[in-house]
Amino acid sequence: MSQNTESSIMKNSLKTRLKQSWPLYGIIMATVILVTISHGYLSWQQSLTAGLLFVCIALWATSLVPAYLPALGLFAFTTATQLAPNQVTFAGFHSSTFWLLFSGMVFGAAIKHTGLNKRATFLLTRILGNSYRGTIIKIALFAMALAFLIPSGVGRVVLIIPIVASLADHFGYGEKANGRTGMLLAAAFGTFLPAFTILPANAPNMLLAGMLEALYDSPVSYWQYLILHFPVLGLGKLVLITSIILWLFPDQDPDKNLTKIDQQSTMTKLEKSLLWVLCVCFAFWFTDAIHHISPGWIGLIAAIVCLWPKSGLTSKECIDKDIQYGTLFFAAGVIGLSAITAYSGLGDILVNKLTSAVPFESGAAFVNISLLTFVSTCVAVVTNLTGVPAIMTPMAEHLAEITGLSTHAVLMSQVLAFSNVLLPYQAPPLITAMALGRLSISAVSKVCLLIFMLTCLILLPLNLLWWQFLGII
Repeated sequence: MSQNTESSIMKNSLKTRLKQSWPLYGIIMATVILVTISHGYLSWQQSLTAGLLFVCIALWATSLVPAYLPALGLFAFTTATQLAPNQVTFAGFHSSTFWLLFSGMVFGAAIKHTGLNKRATFLLTRILGNSYRGTIIKIALFAMALAFLIPSGVGRVVLIIPIVASLADHFGYGEKANGRTGMLLAAAFGTFLPAFTILPANAPNMLLAGMLEALYDSPVSYWQYLILHFPVLGLGKLVLITSIILWLFPDQDPDKNLTKIDQQSTMTKLEKSLLWVLCVCFAFWFTDAIHHISPGWIGLIAAIVCLWPKSGLTSKECIDKDIQYGTLFFAAGVIGLSAITAYSGLGDILVNKLTSAVPFESGAAFVNISLLTFVSTCVAVVTNLTGVPAIMTPMAEHLAEITGLSTHAVLMSQVLAFSNVLLPYQAPPLITAMALGRLSISAVSKVCLLIFMLTCLILLPLNLLWWQFLGII
C-alpha cells in the first residue's frame, strides 16, 4: 500500500514538472524552427543570432528560469561557437551601464548602513503625507523632477530607489506588499519613462542628438525638444504610470503611527562622509559634458571609496552579501546581446525588410509616421532602445523620400518608439531598479506592457495631433 502511494506521488510529481516545463520546451522548439527557417534568408551567423535573440527575450519575458541563466547561456554559446568576438560578447562587462549598476548597489548598501536613508525618509514623510494614492502620485512627480537635474537614468534610479524602499518600510509595507511594490514602481518608471522627453536625461535622447549634429549638422535645441515631446509623452506617461500602478497594486493607506520617524538633531560623521561622496559623484555626473568621463567610471570610483575598509561606509560583508551578482550577469547579458545583434547586422536587415514591406502612402502623413514608429519599435525590441537612433538616424533622408515627410519629422519619430518600452530587458534603468528594490520581473513587465499598449492607443495619436498643431507634420 505504501509502495503504491509512493509510486502515485512520484507520478504526480513527474506530471507537475512536465506541466511546468512544457513552456520551456516550447520556446526551445520555436527557436530551432526559427533558426532553420531564417537560414533560407540569412547567413548561419545571422540565423543563430536571431535564434539566440528569440530564446533570451522569451526566457526573460516569461521568467521561466532565473534571469541570469539566459545571460550565462548566451556567454557560453557565443564563445563556444565563435558567433562574435569576445570583446563583443562580453561588451556588457566593460560598459558604463554595468558599472553604474554595480556602484548603485554599493551606494544602496552604504545609504542603509550609515542610516542616511532614515534621514531622507523623515524628510519625505513630511511631504508625502499618509494617503497611498497621494504617495504614489507625489513619488512619481518627484522622480520625474529628478530627470531635469540628473542626466543619467541609472544614476537617478540609484539615488531614489533605496530611499523609497526605506520609506516603504517605515510606512509598514512588507517585502511582498502591494504598497511597497507600487512605491518602488512609481519611483522607477516616474524617473525613467517621462525622461525620454527631456533631452539630456536618457541615453537614447543624447545619442540621437549627437548623431543629428554629426550627420546632419543640426544641433537639437533643449526647449524645442521639450516642447515637441514633453506635453503629451512626458506628462501623459506620468498619468499612465500612476493610474496603472494604483490599479495593479492597490493597498491601504499607511498607518499614521508607523510614519512617525524620530528626527536626529545632528548628522553622524558617517552620514556626512557618505553625503560628501555622493555629492562629489553627482557633481561629476552633472558636468560630464565638460570632463567627458563616463558616469560608470565615476560611479565605480565612488563605490571603491564606499567599500574602503577604513571608511566605515559599508559593512565588511557588503561585497559578499549586498551585491546581487545574478542581476549583474543579467545586465551584462542584455548589453552583450545588443552588441552581438548589432555585430551580426540583423538590425539593418530588419529595417531594410520592413521599409520595403511596409505600405507607406503618399500624402498620408499620419499613416506614414505611425508606420515609421512601428519600424523603429521593432528595432527597439531587437536591438535595445539605443539601437533605434544608431540604426534609424543614418537612414532618415532616405525614409523622408519614401514617406514624403520632412527629415525632422522622421528623426523625431524615433522618440515615439524608444520612449515606449515593451519589456524591462530593453532598459538598463529598469533592470537597476529591479535589483536595488528587489522587484519581480513579472511586476515590472506588467506595467511595461500596459503602458506600451495604452501609449500606442492613446498617447501616440494625441502626440501626432500635437505635432500637427505645431506644424511638424
